[in-house]
Amino acid sequence: MRCPFCSSAESKVLESRVSRDGAAIRRRRECVSCLERFTTYERIEEFEPVVAKKDGRRERFDRRKVIDGILKACEKRPVSMDQIEGFADGLAKEIQERGEREITSQFVGERIMNALKSWDHVAYVRFASVYKQFNDINEFMEQVTELLKETKKGGET
Repeated sequence: MRCPFCSSAESKVLESRVSRDGAAIRRRRECVSCLERFTTYERIEEFEPVVAKKDGRRERFDRRKVIDGILKACEKRPVSMDQIEGFADGLAKEIQERGEREITSQFVGERIMNALKSWDHVAYVRFASVYKQFNDINEFMEQVTELLKETKKGGET
């Protein structure tokens, strides 16, 4: 850490403590060269990936938006808030661990659809109808038929 007074690279830490909001460590330092004292803050660098939308727009990943979308699909369905919150936390963690600055809305949508398919088929079809932008009843029926085939296949094993 360079001294703001003399630009020396050498300083010693006199005192460290957690900041009031708990998001940083406050360090009181003294320059070894000029003996001036100064304060620094150490924070975790937060990484906020951007979601690339189908229409070309970009927006920050928003965990709350994921939860809201799932809640709409799960309205009056037996899916707990704990499941939804746990999924959103896991998705946010997965995105952080990938370390990519940009992810696609398809990546997010597919993860949501996979979770919904395992939780509740009605919620899955609700979400899929919006996510895949069904234009008519035939597209809707194709999705339901595919889901029925997968369910029967899973039941046979």
